Amino acid sequence: MEPMGAITDVPGIRVGHQQKTDGGWLTGVTVVLPPPGTVGSVDVRGGGPATHETDALDPTTLVSTVDAVVLTGGSAYGLVSAHGAQRWCEENGRGFGISGGVVPIVPAAAIFDLGRGGDFAARPDAAMGYAATASAAAEMEGHDVGRGNVGAGTGALIGRRQFKGGVGTASVTLDNGVVIGALAVVNALGLPFLLTDANAEPGTERTGAEPQQLNTTLVVVATNAVLDKTECNRTASAAQAGIARALNPSHTLADGDTVFCLATGGITLDRSTEAARQISLITLQSAAADVVRSAILDGVFSAEAVTTPAGEYGAFGSSLR
Repeated sequence: MEPMGAITDVPGIRVGHQQKTDGGWLTGVTVVLPPPGTVGSVDVRGGGPATHETDALDPTTLVSTVDAVVLTGGSAYGLVSAHGAQRWCEENGRGFGISGGVVPIVPAAAIFDLGRGGDFAARPDAAMGYAATASAAAEMEGHDVGRGNVGAGTGALIGRRQFKGGVGTASVTLDNGVVIGALAVVNALGLPFLLTDANAEPGTERTGAEPQQLNTTLVVVATNAVLDKTECNRTASAAQAGIARALNPSHTLADGDTVFCLATGGITLDRSTEAARQISLITLQSAAADVVRSAILDGVFSAEAVTTPAGEYGAFGSSLR
């Protein structure tokens, strides 16, 4: 398997960011826009999730396709940004077809970044969600993806708010041509297992860091394989292992760790026998966990140190030099 660069290595996947960093703001929205007909599901492991429309992704529910996935700052308040993404999808005829129109399926999940720019009331809204979706739609096939402190990762922090978190992405191509990509927004309680600097012990908080233990890692996994909704659900579940491999601790009561899985359906897996089907799925799901780990580390090491009204936050990568 040869590592590649981004979730957009999966054909048809596009990503858009919107953020605001002045006037008390330090937050944003990231939208993953898949091609029409993409199948999707979700797995939520954190004890403190902030999510929208995830029940629709349960394998037992009616609709199997996903029109966009919204990752946002602003905690539960920021979930309104999904309404903007939904409006863009409706205007462009994307959604579950019903008499007289469409109903776009736009699940969302949020990180806690309230007040990190100085204004607790500065949080993403529907207009920001619409703009991020339009930005994704305007991108070319296979475009580069913004990393670090952009989009939903703008106000992200890690390690009990000692260091900046952010957006990261990675992908891999299997021997059968299946591409698996991941995009992560890292706002975790924990720190990467790669931590080697004794001065960056996770128990030490910087002056000005808020005391609440509210944290989240959000992930979108995408693949060009043909998967049904149940297989997407199981892939999202398996990909949660990538969070546990990258961050310590993970999936805590204070985390909202959530993984979405999108399958665009370009390549059919070997299902000639039951054994072949199982091997194909296990191989894909194992690779998904590896790619999630890489995307999380990419987000952490792409982040830059910032000074805000809430305090000074270092860049984790600089702590290893």
